[in-house]
Amino acid sequence: MAKERSDAEQQIADLLHTARKSLRLSVAFLSRLDGTTQHLEVVDSSAPFLFREGYQQQQDVTLCQAILDKKLPQVIPDLKVFPEAMKLPAAKMPRLRSYVSVPVTLSDGTLYGTFCAAGLTTDKDLTKRDKTLMDVLASAAAVIIEPEVRSQERRSEIDDRLAPLMAAGGPVVALQPIVDLATGHRVGAEALSRFPADWGMAPDLVFAEAHSIGLGHRLELLALERAADHLATVDGYVAMNVSPATLLTPECGNLLSRLPLSRVLLELSEHDQVEDYGLLNAALAPFRAAGMRLAIDDVGAGFSSLRHIVVTSPDVIKIDRSIVTGLNSDPVLTKLVQSLVEFGHGCRVRVVAEGVETAGEAAALRTLGVDYGQGWHYGRPGPPEALTAAHPARIPTPRTAQNALQPT
Repeated sequence: MAKERSDAEQQIADLLHTARKSLRLSVAFLSRLDGTTQHLEVVDSSAPFLFREGYQQQQDVTLCQAILDKKLPQVIPDLKVFPEAMKLPAAKMPRLRSYVSVPVTLSDGTLYGTFCAAGLTTDKDLTKRDKTLMDVLASAAAVIIEPEVRSQERRSEIDDRLAPLMAAGGPVVALQPIVDLATGHRVGAEALSRFPADWGMAPDLVFAEAHSIGLGHRLELLALERAADHLATVDGYVAMNVSPATLLTPECGNLLSRLPLSRVLLELSEHDQVEDYGLLNAALAPFRAAGMRLAIDDVGAGFSSLRHIVVTSPDVIKIDRSIVTGLNSDPVLTKLVQSLVEFGHGCRVRVVAEGVETAGEAAALRTLGVDYGQGWHYGRPGPPEALTAAHPARIPTPRTAQNALQPT
C-alpha cells in the first residue's frame, strides 16, 4: 500500500503530472541526489508497475548524473542516438527511449536533485521548448521543497549537537543558592542546566530545540537525573525544573519515585501550556503526598502562571526576574510584587523572588515580605562545594489539609 502523500508531495505530484501530460511521456519524477544514490521521491506515471516512489539506484549510473556531468544533453528525443546513454541501466530496464532532465536547485545554489520526464518510446517532438517548461516546473518544485529541506537540516544540526551531550549523561547542572530574606540563611538551591558556552544559547532555548525534534523529554529527564545527583552532596532542598508535558511521562514518574521527595521542590514553568490539569494534578498527587513540594516558576511574566496557581495549589510561587529587576526604584514594579506577595500569603504559599542582583532589590523585597530570594546578589550558579550550609528549619513544609505552609 502506497504511503499517503504530504501536502508538499501532492503539490510536486501535480507539477509532475503537468509535465508528463504536456510532454506526452510515460513518467515524470522528482529525484533527490545525495551524492551516492538517486532517490525517486515523487512519481507520476502511466506505468506505475515500472516506476515507484521510494526506488533507489546508484547515482553515478543514472541518466540524470550523466546529464549533470554534460555527457548527455538535457533533452534526448532518442536514447539510441547516444551510445553513452545506451550503456546505462535505464536504457535496458525499464528500457527508456526518450528523456528530459533539469536540475532542481535551492535558493542558495545547492543542487537538490532532478526534475525528469521519460518515455518508453522515442519522441522526435521533444525540443528545447520542452526543457523550458521543465525548468519552470522544477523552479516551482524547488520553492515547495525548500522549507522541508531547511527544516530537516535544522533537525540534523540540533540532533548532531545534542547527541554527544546526551550520550555523556546530559547537561552540567549547577546550583544557585536560595536564601531566607529575613535571616540571610540559605534554605535550598535551584538546579540549573548549563550547556557548552560555544553553543551561545540560553538553556530554555536548548530545551525548546530538543522538544522540537522529539528529544525534549529525554533531555529534561537527564537534567533531572543530574539535579537529583546533588541531593546526596548538599543539604537543604533542591529545586528542579520540569515541563508539564515531561512530568506526565512514565519515565519522569519512575525517576521521582526514587528520590527523597521531602527535599525536592519541583518547579513548573509558567511558559509551558497545560492541556489537561486533571492529568497533571493526578500525576503530582502521589509525590506531593509523599512530601514533595510544588513551585510555579516565572510568575508575573505572563497570564498562564495564574492559571497554574489556581488549579494546582502550589507550595511556592517564584516571582519572575523581569519584575524584580529595579523594583526598588520603580513604584509600579513595587506594587506588582506587593500584590503577588499578598496573593501568595493569602493562599498560604511561600514566595521566592528570582534574579535578585543588588542590595537595594534585596532590601525592597524584605520590606515587601517576600520569603526567599535567589540571584547573583546571593551567589551565582556553581558547584555544590560553593554553597554555604543550609538552615533546615526554614525549608518550606508540604501543603496538607491540616498544615498549608504555616510559618516555621
